[in-house]
Amino acid sequence: MSTTDLSTWNIDPTHSGVNFAVRHMVVAKVRGRFTAFSGTIAFDEKASERSSVDVRIDVATIDTGVAQRDTHLRSPDFFDAETFPAITFRSRRAEKTDDGFRVTGDLTIRETTREVVLPVEYAGQVKDPWGGERAGFTAQTAIDRRDFGLTWNQLLEAGGVAVGEKVEIELEIEAVKAVPAAAAA
Repeated sequence: MSTTDLSTWNIDPTHSGVNFAVRHMVVAKVRGRFTAFSGTIAFDEKASERSSVDVRIDVATIDTGVAQRDTHLRSPDFFDAETFPAITFRSRRAEKTDDGFRVTGDLTIRETTREVVLPVEYAGQVKDPWGGERAGFTAQTAIDRRDFGLTWNQLLEAGGVAVGEKVEIELEIEAVKAVPAAAAA
């Protein structure tokens, strides 16, 4: 196995999305996203066990399309963005599957870390018009927000709660291959 198959990719936030959905009042889903995030992917398609992911999400950039709700989500009732400004994900291992890859890692929200498994679909690589290379990845998973200390809720008169416990997460990632320092000079 050649070590040259491992390459570093930087997430392109202008062509990527960190999105989520959660039930509201039992009957509907509210969707949102984070607008600022960064990260790197060390990727070896042939030897996935050498691959890794490291991502940082700026909590203050949460956007559900409703300013009042976003302010509440940034408050101590939920993310407490002032005290805990970042959500992070750091992979522990990656493995090839029949459908793509499975990345297992540590998701940290409000200083609480839990293992999360991300089934990842690899969309391939392409040359961009500026002479670089790009790769695409899609991942979906779900977490229980209570596992991360996000426990605020309100009981509804008719039964149920205002905010669902299950949070569906969808990642659409376009990454740009990093140019080695020697090649950039």
